[in-house]
Amino acid sequence: MTDGLVVGVVPGVTPDRWVRTWAERMPDAPLRIEALPDDEVGPALLASLDLAFARLPVAGIDAGELHVIPLWEETPIVVAAKDHPIKVFDTVMLADLDGEELYPGWDDGVLDLVAAGHGIARMPQSVLRATGRRDVVGRPISDAEPTRVGLVWRRTTEGPLIDEFIGIVRGRTANSSRGAAPVEPPAPKPAKQPQPKQAAQRQGRQRRGATSTRRRTNGR
Repeated sequence: MTDGLVVGVVPGVTPDRWVRTWAERMPDAPLRIEALPDDEVGPALLASLDLAFARLPVAGIDAGELHVIPLWEETPIVVAAKDHPIKVFDTVMLADLDGEELYPGWDDGVLDLVAAGHGIARMPQSVLRATGRRDVVGRPISDAEPTRVGLVWRRTTEGPLIDEFIGIVRGRTANSSRGAAPVEPPAPKPAKQPQPKQAAQRQGRQRRGATSTRRRTNGR
């Protein structure tokens, strides 16, 4: 059995399909998933993580040290107690939240405060879904910037297992290879040469056209 990979995952991100594909293609290389808060991804990449599914930009590490594959954007939502007035709306705007006490973050402590009616919180919709909490209500914020999720790894982190995992996330098939030589484009087909009969017909058309032109000219 070869050494495997350690991949970090932030709340709300579900890497199941890539994990299943890895298990099918690389049964001898273990893949360990490590759940991390968003603010711990950077330090973990500097320490033990090989790659991470993280929200961008990644805190705690210089952006120039990372390779990034953007994957998707997340809908921002406001979270409040179940009896909060936002429950009657399908969406809200940032201006609707003026005057509300906003708690930063989206851990259980913040959600406990919000559920008790002490304020509101903002988070990606996927994060609230992942908690399974039913004592709060969430509504999309129509004019707020979405958060972005990407696969990240350090520029100094490399190797065949890293390449294989990147390929799986990119959707590369099992039969393709990241290091394969580029496929040469097909050589252009030579122009089709006219056959003798076709050439004679073309010359005849050209002569008839020239004769018609002289006739029209002489008849003026």
